[in-house]
Amino acid sequence: MKETEITIKVKLDDNNIPEHISWSAPDGGMKDQLSKAILLSFWDSQKKETLKMDLWTKEMPVDEMKTFVLQTFLSMKQSISKATGEENLINLIEDFCAEFEKRISENSK
Repeated sequence: MKETEITIKVKLDDNNIPEHISWSAPDGGMKDQLSKAILLSFWDSQKKETLKMDLWTKEMPVDEMKTFVLQTFLSMKQSISKATGEENLINLIEDFCAEFEKRISENSK
């Protein structure tokens, strides 16, 4: 059995606000990749609930955060498509993403 490691490093200011986020995944060729935000979810199968960690740095602009969230929703559409192939769920997320994108575009004008 092979084991791999993904590491996330977060530097905090005196108020525990992230100032710097970097991550490494050696098997994927990533080393100290800088990031302004991270959304991380884990499934607890015993409790049947999601455990999550959302972090973003002080330098993460609001418009980039909106785009980041939109792209995360789109990636969830890909995940549900691969996991279940259920068109009704895929279409629901796709419709939601279209409306979300429309609204963030309207607000940025």
